[in-house]
Amino acid sequence: MSSETATMTVANAPLHRASRLDRFLMQGGIVITFLVVAVVATALIEPRFLNRLNLLNVMRNFALLLIPSLAQMLVMTAGGFDLSVGAVVAATSVVTAAVMLVGSIYFPGMELALIIASLVIALGVGALVGLVNAGLVSIFSLSPFMVTLAMMSVLMGIALYFTQGIPIYGVVDSFVANVGRGQFLSLPIVLWVALGVLAACIIMQRFTALGRHIYAVGSDQRSARLSGVATSRTLIAAYMLAGLLAALTGFLMTSRLGSGQSTIGGTLALETIAAAVIGGVSLRGGVGRAELVALAALFLSVIANAMNLVQVDSKYQTLVLGAVLIVALAIERLLLRKRQA
Repeated sequence: MSSETATMTVANAPLHRASRLDRFLMQGGIVITFLVVAVVATALIEPRFLNRLNLLNVMRNFALLLIPSLAQMLVMTAGGFDLSVGAVVAATSVVTAAVMLVGSIYFPGMELALIIASLVIALGVGALVGLVNAGLVSIFSLSPFMVTLAMMSVLMGIALYFTQGIPIYGVVDSFVANVGRGQFLSLPIVLWVALGVLAACIIMQRFTALGRHIYAVGSDQRSARLSGVATSRTLIAAYMLAGLLAALTGFLMTSRLGSGQSTIGGTLALETIAAAVIGGVSLRGGVGRAELVALAALFLSVIANAMNLVQVDSKYQTLVLGAVLIVALAIERLLLRKRQA
């Protein structure tokens, strides 16, 4: 090897390393790094973090954040937003508890039937909300941000009026014991449900026409329409799936809390957007992977648990979440510039 060739090889080595680092960051390295640092730092600062009961609590919280974060991912990948996710969770929690309370009066002893009926009705509410959101966005070409913001206000108002801010009790005991607190193979039932939803999202994104159409619509809706993609139907499917997943979250949260509450999910829109952005979902649509959103949701769950363990005030927890989202947005902007360079 000549001295000139050797000199060029040495000079190009940092570029190769930088290129590998860029690829790692663009392919999910950021969220992986965030997660590893959060877990190691929390375990070192607070030994109680590795306690089995605490880890079970982290897993439950992770599951209840993962499902609505996947809902947010679907809508954002299609080029929209869904600020009504938290309101759907609250509304369906109220619906779930109300159905069980009224049903137990007229149909005592039919606990399994009441659980199934409340799930079906809750999912119906979520699908209806998603359909309305999608119709306003796709048919009337309204802003997804404003449409879902208005829907959030409507749903929260209805839930608060119906409950007067008071939790609805009367939830079926077996529902709380077997779903909210139940375990299978030493892992929470809600975690198994969330992992099932995650697997379904990964399969849909990678192997189905709907998954490809959602990416196409989010990347360029006009080009997708010219390519033969039914853009309106794709948006309707994305928003309805998001509504169904948010409703499922409300159903599962009711089993965890043992009551229907109109005040839950207040910060869920911010948390799900944060999980999506940290997980690499583009704010411009067309980019997003379910498995990376799952890692981001786990990262946020670890951070929240760490702040609870060290007794950080809830007001400051919201501040930290906002700061993490700002950092994620800055990184997303830098990576976008690198892709375009």
